[in-house]
Amino acid sequence: MKRASDFRYTARKSLRGRWGIAILAGFIASLLGGLGMNTGSGSFGISFDFSELKEINNPLVMQIMLSMLIMTLAVMAVVGFIYFIIGSVIEVGYNRFNLNLIDVKIVKIGQLVSFFPHWLKAIGTCFLRNLYIFLWSLLLIVPGIIAAYDYSMTTYILAEYPDISIREALRLSKLMMYGNKWRLFCLSLSFIGWDILCVFFTLGIGYLWLIPYQKAAFTDFYREVATTVVLPGENAPETTPETAQATEV
Repeated sequence: MKRASDFRYTARKSLRGRWGIAILAGFIASLLGGLGMNTGSGSFGISFDFSELKEINNPLVMQIMLSMLIMTLAVMAVVGFIYFIIGSVIEVGYNRFNLNLIDVKIVKIGQLVSFFPHWLKAIGTCFLRNLYIFLWSLLLIVPGIIAAYDYSMTTYILAEYPDISIREALRLSKLMMYGNKWRLFCLSLSFIGWDILCVFFTLGIGYLWLIPYQKAAFTDFYREVATTVVLPGENAPETTPETAQATEV
């Protein structure tokens, strides 16, 4: 069974001689919201102080400000929806790119958009995955984190088997992560030193190199855990009581 250091070694080996295209692909994917569940991404906080409206005595000015606020929220909602649509498709395409990278196959930037013919399935998969995580998060933060790990392999499965159903991709991801969530957590934690360096010593520029490195390591992790389940076109292994518990989404 491979350890975190083994996944990182495979990632570095796969990136050798292909850092340039991997950095470009990671940069484009991060801009378009395609990093998915495996790496962190920045967020923008926007707040409104409604108490200031109480100090406005002119009804016309208040009405204008409220109208501007509603329009701003509407525009944000539309932009967020479009960003989610594009990001969902790019996430699957970026996984396809990294699967080719780990498998030592030809990698091209165009692979980022290779899943657009199946854009509805990509959107549906990401939406349902995020919904499950959100619902589990309502039970406190720990169940939400566990759910995030359970469904972390979903878009990898979709990238490799585009004809698979959404619920089957979610089910297989949960089955893959049965007994492997702690290993993925340790792999993620093994990059914390690099994260600190990128944030405090490179002002975030270092993520241009760290994102492809992390993604390649996570993809190699997927390659290993994928061998523990029956994927489309494979013969079914013997089902044990332990694995049967993880088959429900």
